[in-house]
This record gives sequence, structure tokens and C-alpha cells, in this order.
Amino acid sequence: MNWIKKISVIFLAMLMTAATATGCSSTSGSSSADQSSQKTQVKEIYYLNFKSEDTDELNTIANEYKKLTGITVKVVTAASGTYEQTLKSEIAKSDSPTIFQINGPVGYQNWKDYCADLSGSKLYNVLVNKDLAIRTDDGVFGIPYTVEGYGIIYNDAIMKKYFALPNKKVSVSSTADIKNFATLKAVVEDMTANKDKLGISGVFASTSFASGQDWRWQTHLANLPFYYEFKENQKYKDTEDAGLNTSDIQFKYAANFKNVFDLYINNSCTGKNLLGSKTVADSMAEFALGKVAMVQNGNWAWSQIAKVSGNTVKADDIKFLPIYTGMSGEEKQGICIGTENYFAINSKVSKEKQQASLDFLYWLFSSTQGKKHVTNDLGFLAPFSTFSDDEKPTDPLGRDVLNWEAKTDVENVPWTFESFPSQNFKNEFGAALLQYAQGKENWDQVVSDVKSSWKIEYECNQE
Repeated sequence: MNWIKKISVIFLAMLMTAATATGCSSTSGSSSADQSSQKTQVKEIYYLNFKSEDTDELNTIANEYKKLTGITVKVVTAASGTYEQTLKSEIAKSDSPTIFQINGPVGYQNWKDYCADLSGSKLYNVLVNKDLAIRTDDGVFGIPYTVEGYGIIYNDAIMKKYFALPNKKVSVSSTADIKNFATLKAVVEDMTANKDKLGISGVFASTSFASGQDWRWQTHLANLPFYYEFKENQKYKDTEDAGLNTSDIQFKYAANFKNVFDLYINNSCTGKNLLGSKTVADSMAEFALGKVAMVQNGNWAWSQIAKVSGNTVKADDIKFLPIYTGMSGEEKQGICIGTENYFAINSKVSKEKQQASLDFLYWLFSSTQGKKHVTNDLGFLAPFSTFSDDEKPTDPLGRDVLNWEAKTDVENVPWTFESFPSQNFKNEFGAALLQYAQGKENWDQVVSDVKSSWKIEYECNQE
């Protein structure tokens, strides 16, 4: 039996050696973000995309990355207004997203169990303003990837045509003279009276209220009254923080919101009874084809406008105007600049997939090839030190955001809507606005609905 014992001992030693070697290999592979051995273990990563307007560009980027690295970047885009719902469905699958997006502190609270700590990542290291990241005492869980701006986009060629009319009823002679709501309203209503002479169907593009398409009103337009309301709360460091700690809103500046919302729907190319069927794509096409002079949207809209077949808007004629609502001192108000777009890495997938996902993002925002896509195709104003001044977006709206950011005589409006308590609150806000636009609900009821919805959703977050 001695020879059996000897063989058993030798065999056991061999197993222990193999196990030790495997363990060392695994440890070595995870010790460096750039180990090629680690990269070869991952064949595919999964990017759940929030920005539907970037789908084609992201697929092009994914194809290029696969040629360079052999790694497939699976890009899935959630339908407009359904990102949270889509993420909830996809994150539960065995093949879950490795890269997803959260929309600020509220989004982080919803998904914190799935957010990996990114404090040691290269991408976070090159973030210029680290205060922009989603951070807690435990780490960094969301990294912003673009700074954006929105306001009222206008076609300067149509505006110049209006200002040249001999019978115009306003005293101002250029869009640069519009610096408050009273002037904006006078110009818009006079343009509506002269729409046939201007060759337009209406001043504003359709106020889109098709399912999932109302974010421009229940989020972006709503940013203005709540920015001013929360700005008055001096207990907190900024308007977002004040909003996050407000259980009962006053909706103090609801009348100001109504001012500009009424201006949109009363001077639109589309009748109020048809707004429930209109999409953002419809409104951007109306603007691109020269049927209207104005549309509320952000710098991301240029990629949509430029793609419209028959587009008549020249790059030199597309500019931003602030969203004026009738607030005191708004002559010094700029456009809305901020971000709600934060990369998160799924902490539930393997460490190798987490790292491969970070490697892809770092390549996109640091390599020569990647940065060209970011600047020229995606049009992002990327907040990373890897970009030089001559690597800024070339599109006209991106450039105009930079122009507004550089102004010293105005105060641009931060994205306070990141403090809104839930997507459900936004959806209910939008539903109430559509009811109002169609004459099915009065404005006082809208205000009441918004206030009660905020309180309910805020309390749900505290449970």
C-alpha cells in the first residue's frame, strides 16, 4: 500500500500546485487595468444607451472598437421616455448591461446596488471638475460624460426676414434685443400675425406629447420655475440640493411656467387637439424644413436637424435664445446648462467585464479616434482633460453653448430638474399639461396635481 500512498501524495501536491498557479494568474490579471490577458477574457460588453439620437453613431463606434480590440460592444437604445423601465428589465437578465446611465442623485438612489465604485478609474481621474461626479463617502458611482445646454433654438434667417418687415409692430430690430418674456411674447405674436409673409406654418414647432415624448416640458421647461423657487432656499449649497430636500413644493412660479407654455401652444404650427400625437422627431423636422422659426431643445438637436431630408436650416443661422418666463431680472438670465448623463458600471457583472467596460469608455474619451467620434459625431461637450481647446464640437449648437458658457454678463441656469423625485412625477406632470393644452383641465388643477404628485413621490423615496 506504500506505493498507493506515495502516488496519492504526489497527485495531491500536483493539484495544490495547479490551484496555486491558477490563483496567482487570476490575481495578476486583476491587479492592472491595462493587462492584455484580462482583455482577452472578455468577448462582449453591453452598453444600454439613453440618448436615442446617438444610436447610429454609437453603432459606428462599436464597430470600430471591435476591429481594434476584438471586443463586441453591444449597443441597445431604450425608447424615448422608457429608460428606467428598460433598465429595470435588462438589469435582471443574465446578459445584463455592463454600462448604463443614471440621471443624477435620484437615479443613483434607485440603482446604487448596481453601481460600481469608479474612484480608481482612469476616466474619473481625467474628469476636470470632480464635483460633477455622483459621489458619496463610499466612493464615486457616476461619471458625467457631456455638458449640455438647452433653450429656444431659432432660425436666424427667418428672424431677420421678420425684423425686415415694414409693418412689424415691435420696436426691436434683432433677436439680440429679446431679453425678457414681454419682448419675446410681442415678437412671437406679431410673427404669428405675419406667418404667411414669412412663409411659415407657425412660430413654434409642435409641442410634442406623444407617449414618452413630453420630456421637453415636464422636465426641461419645468426646470425654470423650480430653479427660481429653490434658489430662494438659502439652507442648501445649490438649487439641486435644495430640491432634493424639499418635501412640499410651492410651485411658486407656476404662472411663469404657464406664460411660456401658453406661448408655445398658442403660436404653434400644430393645433392643440393634435399635440398628443406629436413626437420630438416631428417638431425637429418642422424646424429643419423651415416650417417654423423656433423650437425648444438642446444642443443635441443639431444631429437630428442635420439628418432631416430637405433640411433648409444653415449652420450659421441656428442659435440659442434663453427661455424667458417673466421673472424679475431675467434680462441677466442665460440658457440652461448642465448634465443628467452619468456613466455607471454594473457592479453585478464580473470584474473583467467591469474593467473591459471602463477600458472602452476611456478609449472613447482619450484616444485620437475616440475623441473624433465624441466631438464630430456625438457632438458632446466632454468634461475631460483629455480634450484640448481645438477638440471642441464643430456643430453650431455645441459652439453656441460654449458661447453662452463664456458670457460674463449673464447667469446660466443649472439643471435643477435632477432633484425631481421620480420619473412618475415627471410623467404625471406631463399628463396634466396635455390635459390643460387640450382644454380638459384648468391651470389651477395642473398646479394642484403637480404639488400633490411631488409630495407623494418624495415620501415614497423616504420609505
